[in-house]
Amino acid sequence: MAAVALAAGLALAVTGCGAEEKPAKDKPVARSSTPDGDDNNKETQTQEPAEVLAVLKGQNGLEFTIHEAKRDAGGFLTVSGTLKNTSDAAVTITSQVSGDETEILKHGSSFGGATLVDSVGKKRYYVLRDTDGRPLTTTGLSSLGKGRSTNVFMQFPAPPAGTTEVTFQLPTFRPGTIKLS
Repeated sequence: MAAVALAAGLALAVTGCGAEEKPAKDKPVARSSTPDGDDNNKETQTQEPAEVLAVLKGQNGLEFTIHEAKRDAGGFLTVSGTLKNTSDAAVTITSQVSGDETEILKHGSSFGGATLVDSVGKKRYYVLRDTDGRPLTTTGLSSLGKGRSTNVFMQFPAPPAGTTEVTFQLPTFRPGTIKLS
């Protein structure tokens, strides 16, 4: 008798967990589109977050605006921002931003050449890699259209808690000093 009651209870629980047949009227329907209406375009038009830690000028009208340098509980530091093409033409992202480490280069284009320099602690931090050697950064970005921008990130080992400022370096861009959160 107890087994029958338990089975009936489980059947009701499983039935109650099913997906809705129709979307609720008060829930917005998610839609995905690009500003130009071209869903095949991989570039993302982004809105600028309010905080700007640094703006690094690069070659051919590229600008990298760093919005966040955030530590996490796992001992990592994630630097994120917006890469923007301020020129009047599409720009090819040079392979130099991937760096020159063989392990990173074999995984394609990335921001694996980025480094953080802690001048007080006299240390340089390189982009982290996963167990297959892929850099923990935005990957696959080969060009950026005229006036377009996209969000990018890089993950590093976190400097010691006492380090509050580092110099961010990305090949072909001017370095910039950023405050860590």
